[in-house]
Amino acid sequence: MSGNSIGKIFTVTTFGSSHGTALGAVIDGCPAGLELSVQDIQKELDKRRPGTSQITTSRNEKDQVEIVSGIFDGKTDGTPITALVYNADMDSSAYANIKNNPRPGHGDYTWRARYGTYDYRGGGRGSGRVTVGHVIGGAIAKKLLNTLNIRVISHVTQVGKIKAKTVDIQELETNIIQNSVRCADIEAAERMEAEIIASKEAGDSLGGIVETVVLNSPAGLGDPVFGKMDAELAGALMGIGSVKGVEIGLGFKSAELKGSQMNDEFLIENETVKTRTNHSGGILGGITTGMPITIRMAVKPTPSISLTQKTVDTRSMEPVEILIQGRHDPCICPRITPVAEATVSMVLADQIIRAGYIDPCKL
Repeated sequence: MSGNSIGKIFTVTTFGSSHGTALGAVIDGCPAGLELSVQDIQKELDKRRPGTSQITTSRNEKDQVEIVSGIFDGKTDGTPITALVYNADMDSSAYANIKNNPRPGHGDYTWRARYGTYDYRGGGRGSGRVTVGHVIGGAIAKKLLNTLNIRVISHVTQVGKIKAKTVDIQELETNIIQNSVRCADIEAAERMEAEIIASKEAGDSLGGIVETVVLNSPAGLGDPVFGKMDAELAGALMGIGSVKGVEIGLGFKSAELKGSQMNDEFLIENETVKTRTNHSGGILGGITTGMPITIRMAVKPTPSISLTQKTVDTRSMEPVEILIQGRHDPCICPRITPVAEATVSMVLADQIIRAGYIDPCKL
């Protein structure tokens, strides 16, 4: 199966499935000499761990990470880093009765059409649980980016029809840790949580929008035409399950504007070229400007809902109805924020090394 790796120099390959023995990632191309501990990865995994609030799945996984290679005396040694998280709280019984009935909104049918087989237990390799590997790779990427003071922050800006107010970039990290929705607008977060709980009690689910902001990115990252930074970022984020749209800067709103409204005028500040506005989201011509990168992704409602839905039986080729059991998030947005951070961090780490800001062999 292809499509399990990301990056050209800093490469992350993820593995595992929802109800398999373990999940994890192999990170190759990380320079030697980077201080790295289990806790560096664990603190990121804890952000996406299930069973932590009323608005997440009740599946009880501790997601304790184990590093099995690539670290010596507390630092990376230049060889592939392998990290594992063992599954513990699996219950496959809820899926056995519907293994031949593709669930609406899931990849059950398309995966079987592509590969001729499908691990139906909790969605198998297509489950959101595989993002454990994303977060492991992203945690290491973040450590690399930190050596250049580059920060990556993701937060929820919308759940259903509830939209958060714009919050100053410098307040994002402080505010999002104060609520389980990971929304920087505290008042909106309370309404979002109530809406998610109400949807859960009704057996339904909600989608939303997650924004990722990159601070202190240097100008000059990315390549023209096929290697544009916005294409790399958008493609990586679209690779996360349930993401159905990505926009950068003003995104689709730019279609409503005139050039005089959209263009970011240049200025000199502290002997550095900057722009007065940042409608482009920190990327022009496919290359970073040095301004904050802002990128948003639309996350669809969780497809596993506790309501009767119509589907087919692939053995009899007859229509049937199903009621999905199991444990699921009523809204994916809060737990997908660390996955978005990780994904953007992996792309940036690879680009930073390719651009020569970090020696690919050692720090």
